[in-house]
Amino acid sequence: PDTAPIPDTAPIPDTAPIPDTAPPPPSGWRSALYPDNWAPGFQDDAGRFIQDYSYAGYHNGEADPALPATVVNVLDHGADPTSAADSTSAIQTAIDTVAADGGVVFFPAGLYRVDGVVTISTGHVVLQGEGSEKSRLHFTQSNGLDHTSALQFHGQFNVHEETALMADAAIFDTEVQVADASAFDVGDDVSIGWVITPEFVEEHGMTGTWQVFNDQWQAFFLRTITAVDTTGPIHSITLDVPLRYPAKVSNQASVRRITGLLRECGIESLGLANATDWDTAWDHDQIAVLQIRNAADCWVRHVASFVSPGAPSSGQGKGDHLQSSGIRIHQSKRITVSNTTMSHAQNRGGGGNGYLFELRQSSEILYRDCVASKSRHGFIQNWGFGATGNVWLRVHSSGGKAVVSKTGGFGMTAYSEFHHSLATANLIDESVMEDGWAAVNRENYSSGAGHSATQNVLWNTKGGGIVRSRQFGWGYVIGTTPTITIQTGLTGLFTGAAGTEPEDYVEGADEGETLFPKSLYEEQLIRRLGLP
Repeated sequence: PDTAPIPDTAPIPDTAPIPDTAPPPPSGWRSALYPDNWAPGFQDDAGRFIQDYSYAGYHNGEADPALPATVVNVLDHGADPTSAADSTSAIQTAIDTVAADGGVVFFPAGLYRVDGVVTISTGHVVLQGEGSEKSRLHFTQSNGLDHTSALQFHGQFNVHEETALMADAAIFDTEVQVADASAFDVGDDVSIGWVITPEFVEEHGMTGTWQVFNDQWQAFFLRTITAVDTTGPIHSITLDVPLRYPAKVSNQASVRRITGLLRECGIESLGLANATDWDTAWDHDQIAVLQIRNAADCWVRHVASFVSPGAPSSGQGKGDHLQSSGIRIHQSKRITVSNTTMSHAQNRGGGGNGYLFELRQSSEILYRDCVASKSRHGFIQNWGFGATGNVWLRVHSSGGKAVVSKTGGFGMTAYSEFHHSLATANLIDESVMEDGWAAVNRENYSSGAGHSATQNVLWNTKGGGIVRSRQFGWGYVIGTTPTITIQTGLTGLFTGAAGTEPEDYVEGADEGETLFPKSLYEEQLIRRLGLP
């Protein structure tokens, strides 16, 4: 179907239920890569392994968001719940009122027209409504918003001290040896990365394909320091989350201290829409309804798109919710998006349009119990290196379609997918794919995306779509329902398989219903936190 039914998000709890940790029933089975005595670092005789994905989400999944005590009502600052007047100034004033100390900006039931841009740039600010069907924001601006949004949670990504790695760091390492750690302290935010050197490009068979980021330092992991040791001739820094790919001295790997991340912000129980007239939607690129950038420990919950008052009343675009993109998260860490639905994108053409849940260069982001329908790509990692440790848990993707142009009312099926530059060690967990999920070598598409994925796991996948896993090195498809089509073969034209040997690991095809645990993320979280 072109669209999936939009569920009522109200009854879904903010915290996912902890699964039963008892042994599986006699009819169940465990993955050979995840035995009952599994611990991080376990691997089979062929060197295949599963990483620990339990660090994803708000505060690494260890806490639930707490709302600030101060509450400011947007009506008290002149917002119009009938949408007859522009409420931009009133909403921004309410936000600025709580900016110094934090607070909840509350939207009583109503439809609020926003003709300008609303920005949250200080921490501990939460936008809250009475429910996504009751409190709704309609954004009308298009001009000047290409590649951004009229609703922005924006921090800073200020780079300070840098220290080089003195020894290669491996997958699973939480401690790195560095030249000089004296300028770093416990609690500092850091990025760990390296230069996309000719050697790194050649190692991945991407000479002539990867070009946009070549010879540039790229942040692969966003972390927090938990310990610093400056006593020896070589210093060390301990990190809160293990590394997920080798960081090599030969690629000029280093640690950089960063400041300015936006913290403890949220948006919840609100409806969002920005669809416009058909021609305007196709005259602009990548206008999201919500953008979160340079942030840590923030959240989105119980948010849904709705039929935009600006959408056409008939013809193309009738009933659409979004102009192009839904929720975009960029250069951020430890964010949870839960119980949220994005649907009905107008512009699903080329140029990065029609992406409903888009992730860029971020670490440990958790999407949980979210629905994407009628998009180009419902759930997508896009643009640049450094998408690692992210989890899509119980998400539902349907109606993905790549539309050729605004005059063409048809298109090919398009999947949720990894889109660009080696998304590394992410997890798609217990999710429903009615269209599909792709992790392949995209070669010269999208300015030379090349190998889009490595060491990602598709666990317990359901639905009637296609899982296309042709990842650099190892990729993993573990447990599917009989209605899922698995494509891992390395032969044939236009397969996205060039240079992806060996063929990705498949286990338990058609047997996902009896796979234990049902959710890898939740079971790993129980193990790491030592929960009963």
